[in-house]
Amino acid sequence: MTPLRKHRLLAPGAAVFAAVLLASCSSDAPPASPGASASQSQDDKATEQSKFFEQDEYERQIRLADVTPEGPADKPWEQMLEPEMRDTAEFKKKGGLAGTHLCFSNAGVFNPWRQVGLKNMQAEVKLHKEITKFTVLDAQGKDDKQISDIEELTGKGCDALIVSPNTTATLTPAVEAACAKVPVIVFDRGVQTDCPVTFINPIGGYGYGSVAADFLVEKVKPKGKILALRISPGVDVLENRWSAAKVAFDKSELDVVEIKFTEGDTAKTKSIVADAISRHGQIDGVWMDAGATSVAAIEAFEDAGVDVPPITGEDQQDFLKAWKDKKLTAIAPTYPTFQWRTPVIAALDILAGKQVPKEWKLPQPTVTEENLDDYLQEGMPPLHYAMCGCEDLPGFPKDWGGK
Repeated sequence: MTPLRKHRLLAPGAAVFAAVLLASCSSDAPPASPGASASQSQDDKATEQSKFFEQDEYERQIRLADVTPEGPADKPWEQMLEPEMRDTAEFKKKGGLAGTHLCFSNAGVFNPWRQVGLKNMQAEVKLHKEITKFTVLDAQGKDDKQISDIEELTGKGCDALIVSPNTTATLTPAVEAACAKVPVIVFDRGVQTDCPVTFINPIGGYGYGSVAADFLVEKVKPKGKILALRISPGVDVLENRWSAAKVAFDKSELDVVEIKFTEGDTAKTKSIVADAISRHGQIDGVWMDAGATSVAAIEAFEDAGVDVPPITGEDQQDFLKAWKDKKLTAIAPTYPTFQWRTPVIAALDILAGKQVPKEWKLPQPTVTEENLDDYLQEGMPPLHYAMCGCEDLPGFPKDWGGK
């Protein structure tokens, strides 16, 4: 039995995002823009909620955390949260699914999260013998290249097209043009059109940020000093994560003494943490909007000769191992890489004329102290994502860098 088979949605609270839908630095956040501020002062705590904050969507995601998903208990990548089904009879492939040509326009593989995800998708394709051709074009994080890629793929005889957009608004016209020629499945990052047959994504950034903040509210004593570490400003999924955390912190008695941008850099993260410890005497909890530099934050406390306070991370193996080995008080909300399997399954369902959700909301599990051992996988590389749902896929663990 794989770890995912033991797990249901956890945590007290848990995108579908309107602009640049990027999922965590580890998950998906780009480097900070050259003009972005590298840090925020304590005064930012008093500012109004982020312009990215949408109350209705926030409430929806928090509610979805408590919804029991429909679908196979041991296959969260096939599960659905409150699905509204769409008829796909118009897309049914004549002559059956044999000889299916599936195409994928990928934003890129510019971080470990996307690298793990692509391996998942490629392995999922191998499970389906009816897919005889799988064409993948890598946009390398460039909008103009992805626009060209999508145009090229729609002329290659693809039976269905999967798209993970590099950015939301810029890629929308290209996706709309593709929809007129082939059934389109969008996942991970969204677009500003409803023409794709389905949009696949987990609960979202509000759910992620809320889980992490609620954990600290529970574990840190009132008046405790919280250091909030963010990756970069202006990325909507990360803004959503912080927005949800801010809601929780504003209702609590915790004191968010600093909000800093790390740019996903380990050396910068260690410096920020060291400075915060020196400036405030102690830090009682660390909230992070992504897990890529969580180990660096841990090391900064150790270098300062102080105990590591309650901390949030993500489901990367290096963080999970540090959590276990050092007996930390921690939690890891996730943006699961198992979502990369779902578009392949959705494409085949669509070509078979089966109904699929218009918005395919997937569960977003959390790694906790109780299930940490289920997700800590010996022999896997440090930047492997435990919530991959890939243990049953051909080539695992070797193709994912494991032993």
